[in-house]
Amino acid sequence: MGMSVFLKLIDFILFFFFLVIAVAAPLIDAQTCLPLTFFPDFLINLKQWYGHHYGDYLIIEKPHFFVGLVWLELLFQWPLSLLNLYAFLASKSWFNTTCLIYGSSALTSMVAILAELLGSGKASDDLLMMYSPFLGLGVLCILRGLIQNSSKTSGSRPKSSRIPALARKKKA
Repeated sequence: MGMSVFLKLIDFILFFFFLVIAVAAPLIDAQTCLPLTFFPDFLINLKQWYGHHYGDYLIIEKPHFFVGLVWLELLFQWPLSLLNLYAFLASKSWFNTTCLIYGSSALTSMVAILAELLGSGKASDDLLMMYSPFLGLGVLCILRGLIQNSSKTSGSRPKSSRIPALARKKKA
């Protein structure tokens, strides 16, 4: 029972994060690499306020590696977050796999971003606190991807399916 409650808590946290990413990536993050004419003024103003308020020089200066990571987010991570939302709501068996893939990509991106923030000496504590939860999201997705659902146990499969296909003898 303890593991089931733990998984439900992880799933709730991940669902919330995937929902935020599903909305924020195309509306906010995409402003980093797409023409601003695609976005309404209030979204542009929101992103500019955030960049100046938190001193987020990555948002303001748009270094090339950061723009590349935003493209990765839009073309790879954002669709995976949508798939994860669907898989969660529809109880799909491949939820663990897409969580593992998303987590690996997000963790890699966040390590690069946080290394830049820490190495540059430009980052404030507030800015680090804004990016750190996404590092935790990557770790949590990887862990969730590695945890098997408790409803699937190896003892419930038929004996014939436990034997690898090559090891089974054909019956004439």
